[in-house]
Amino acid sequence: MMLWLTTIAFAVYLIIVLLRELHHLQLNSYRNERYLRWWPGPVGRNWRLPGMLLLLFAAIWNFYDLSSLPDWTWTGASLLAAFLLYSEKKKKPLVLTQRATRLLITMIVISLALGILFFLPTDESSFLLALWILGLCAPAILLVANIVLRPVEKRINDSFINDARRIVKSMPDLKIVAITGSYGKTSVKHFLTAMLSEQFHVLMTPGSYNTTMGVVRTIREMLKPTHEIFVVEMGAKQSGDIREICEITPPDRSILTAVGPQHLETFGSIENVQKTKFEIVEALPSGGTAYLNADYEYVRTYPVKDSVEAIYYSVEHEQGEYQAENLRYEKGRLHFDVVRNGNKLMALETQLLGQHNASNLLACTAVALDFGVAPERIAYAVRQLQPVEHRLQLRNFPGGYTVLDDAFNSNPAGARMALEVLQQLEGNRKIIITPGMIELGPQQYDLNKEFGRQIADACDYVILVGPKQTEAIQDGLREAGYPEEKLYVARNLEDANGHLRPQLKAGDVVLYENDLPDTYNE
Repeated sequence: MMLWLTTIAFAVYLIIVLLRELHHLQLNSYRNERYLRWWPGPVGRNWRLPGMLLLLFAAIWNFYDLSSLPDWTWTGASLLAAFLLYSEKKKKPLVLTQRATRLLITMIVISLALGILFFLPTDESSFLLALWILGLCAPAILLVANIVLRPVEKRINDSFINDARRIVKSMPDLKIVAITGSYGKTSVKHFLTAMLSEQFHVLMTPGSYNTTMGVVRTIREMLKPTHEIFVVEMGAKQSGDIREICEITPPDRSILTAVGPQHLETFGSIENVQKTKFEIVEALPSGGTAYLNADYEYVRTYPVKDSVEAIYYSVEHEQGEYQAENLRYEKGRLHFDVVRNGNKLMALETQLLGQHNASNLLACTAVALDFGVAPERIAYAVRQLQPVEHRLQLRNFPGGYTVLDDAFNSNPAGARMALEVLQQLEGNRKIIITPGMIELGPQQYDLNKEFGRQIADACDYVILVGPKQTEAIQDGLREAGYPEEKLYVARNLEDANGHLRPQLKAGDVVLYENDLPDTYNE
């Protein structure tokens, strides 16, 4: 009887382990190679500790006579391990989509098959030892299940993609604006939709639906015959990602906001980033228009094919046909002039912060004008714009302190701009909480170290999240001579907030720069 209870308790533990591993595969876009890069890290190691301890306990039980221990020892140990894993705090929980559910069922079937085929000894202690070996095989079970389901997932995805293509082809008058870039594409999507909506019925891809299947889902669930313009954000982590989306939603106009050192872990080099981002331009038909940010060298130097009209915009570089000039802050609002080939077209005013937002608005203005939206309607839309959530979003709190929330993502250009905005804001102390930047490939250490030097010039107090994750920033701070007593290195975000809370005073301004997912916690 007790053996059955122990087996049930272990099954609970195993399911929690499988769910945890499934969660991290989901965070890694269901891609085995990305999961394998993450798995040796600290979060991957954390789940193995309870399992390894219990395996050691099983081995000792197996080789030594521990029959004097109470019968419930194994059951209690299994449930304790399950509790330790289940009680982990997660920033973004597992979403049991249909795909995740299929994976979970397949993993359970594989686990049962292994238990029946290989782990069915008659000796009780050997049986318990075999159970824990099975538990430690959870990552392998997950990877095998994902491989087994690939043909099924491909068949399902292909049917969805074909349905989306059919819907788009049934709307020949639909205009499609494609947006990509190493940074800024989500903000541009929101800003452009607001401007175009002054005159047209517009659909944009919601949230972070910037993958192939995210765009497909938007088309199948949201695109209606009454829509006149479809604004599509396109993300990429490897070559061909944008081309694949463009084959489903062939653009009439494309916006490229930036090419920079982002996702270098998967791209390998910034040249590969450049080539992949320009897939959005290569997909344009003859007579199509590309709006390109000349402030980035890897954008302005790329040879655009002759059949496409290339319109460059710029805040800092003279190459831009569209320029943002006379940037200034008045009463906490950003003002600038939109100039085309030396002629002032309009003045814009917005509560959005940062020079990069002037660049984003400039691109959107160029597109909206080409669609025939009147300048006064564009200016009205810009005045009403709200910051995109977690992207330089200013929040005032009852205690008199202010939070500058730039936690969605971080990159070298965006982090530098966030620090510039922080310096421009009125306040008492300027404080930053950050885990640094990731997915920068071989440049990650140097770029984070430079970020540390920039922080030293801008901030009165620094809270870094993750001792190992932020080593490069710490080195940059020390190289800049930043006082050690003004630096605190937190274990995690909860520790960082706990350290900050008691010392906050009225007038303080706190910048949250980046918030890494559960797969980074070191």
